[in-house]
Amino acid sequence: MKKVFSIALIGFSMFASAQISLAGKANLIFPTGSPSWKNIKGTVNDAIEGTGKNNAGFNVGLSLKVSLPASFYVMPEVYYTHFKNEFTTENTTFDVKSNRIDVPVLLGHNVLGNMLSVYVGPVASYNLSTDNTYNDFKENAKNNFTVGYQFGAQVEIKKFLINARYEGAFSKDERNFINKVSGAEVRYDNRPNLFMVGLGYKF
Repeated sequence: MKKVFSIALIGFSMFASAQISLAGKANLIFPTGSPSWKNIKGTVNDAIEGTGKNNAGFNVGLSLKVSLPASFYVMPEVYYTHFKNEFTTENTTFDVKSNRIDVPVLLGHNVLGNMLSVYVGPVASYNLSTDNTYNDFKENAKNNFTVGYQFGAQVEIKKFLINARYEGAFSKDERNFINKVSGAEVRYDNRPNLFMVGLGYKF
């Protein structure tokens, strides 16, 4: 019992002495393919020029950074996220929207002190609305809860943050679009890979 109490006391002391910071963050989101620079650059250019079918989205939220030994840190976050994808089939254009709550839990390492760090970790997502209608098609989502992964880098300049990250998917966000007249069904996976870039401010 004494050993358990001692371990708990040491853990509490380490947590109490750890550097903890809270920040607000906002990011632009670009649905993309592989995390190659060529692919991401093309996706961003298409979004800026308005030539692509995918549209830029955004997310806003809070980020907690807790320092760990050996220049590591853990960074749990919570975001409201919105983006959309567009595809056409059955003579109907589907402008598929995603409104969700994202909760990344990231493990990071300070490369140049607090100025530059890299991070990686899982992200859990919960869909808030999945009941859109397109012509005679009604949306039906199979999975409200999905899981992905993120990796990226963050720059700190005093209280300001600049971060960029890539998100991939472990599980699919499967959507069915059912024709209310004929009963025809169109299936679609609306958890694309994402590239995010944005700013933050430490409180």
